[in-house]
Amino acid sequence: MTALDAGATPLVEVRGLKMHFPITEGIVARRKIGEVKAVDGVDLTIRRGETLGLVGESGCGKTTMGRCILRLEKPTEGAILYDGIDIAGLDRRSLVALRRRIQVIFQDPYSSLNPRQKVGSILSEPMKVHGIEPDATKRAERVRELLTTCGLNPNFADRYPHEMSGGQRQRVGIARALAVDPEFIVCDEAVSALDVSIQAQIINLLEDLREKFNLTYLFIAHDLSVVRHLCQRVAVMYLGHVVELAECDEVFDNPLHPYTKALLAAVPVPDPTVEADRSFQPLPGEVPSPINPPAGCVFHPRCPIAVAECQLAPPELRELRPGHWVACTQVN
Repeated sequence: MTALDAGATPLVEVRGLKMHFPITEGIVARRKIGEVKAVDGVDLTIRRGETLGLVGESGCGKTTMGRCILRLEKPTEGAILYDGIDIAGLDRRSLVALRRRIQVIFQDPYSSLNPRQKVGSILSEPMKVHGIEPDATKRAERVRELLTTCGLNPNFADRYPHEMSGGQRQRVGIARALAVDPEFIVCDEAVSALDVSIQAQIINLLEDLREKFNLTYLFIAHDLSVVRHLCQRVAVMYLGHVVELAECDEVFDNPLHPYTKALLAAVPVPDPTVEADRSFQPLPGEVPSPINPPAGCVFHPRCPIAVAECQLAPPELRELRPGHWVACTQVN
């Protein structure tokens, strides 16, 4: 499957990606008794220069998928093509060169920065590790430039992380990701730990940096309003599977998969009068366990339009409209 337009250039292609974590028991002789199917057969394409949003409930496999693309986890099965190179099976030594091109902005700006290092040291260390700037004076100049680019006072280089606010720390995290001049950045819930007013600033900064440095983002989030503002396309995940993929406005204005419809219907409306009058029918039941997911379509136990055949085989991601892909046999 490919979700590319004819003229688009892919930077990242994920094919049949699976990430299953073993469940073991025993102290001396450990044996496998099951596995958590965090990501279970995902196909995805990220175009060069775009921001792809990855949304879904907590525990659906969004962060695990991001970690696999970063190769912080080695996938159980499947291929991850980065600029034509399959990085799924590369060893640590072969990955070093790619680390400079792929970076990450973590969710928590409080735990992702070393509290024992000053900001200047945090930003200069990646340059030192990758041999980008051997001269210490030029590294210090580059640090000040990065801080200015991310909307911080260059004097913050002499501060420790605990002397800064959450928004300022997240800007340091963004500056650290930019320190090695990457092409692709995974933003793992990059604004969810921040106040709403600070979120807007960070979102605008990410958008400005994408245009300035021609970056490509995978933006993992559960806040749909943030995704709509920042992303060009959106992929919706449920229990380790991508169930819908389309242009951002198309997903929000014309959702086709029943889960996407339920997800959007759950978003509260700011106007209390409209909110009081609208009818919202929550999905029945709970999200099944990824240890023992349902047979066939994983959404069928909660789906309002499910039929008997939905239990037989997992649906393929089909292009029902130009650029609009849906994994549901009951939608046409």
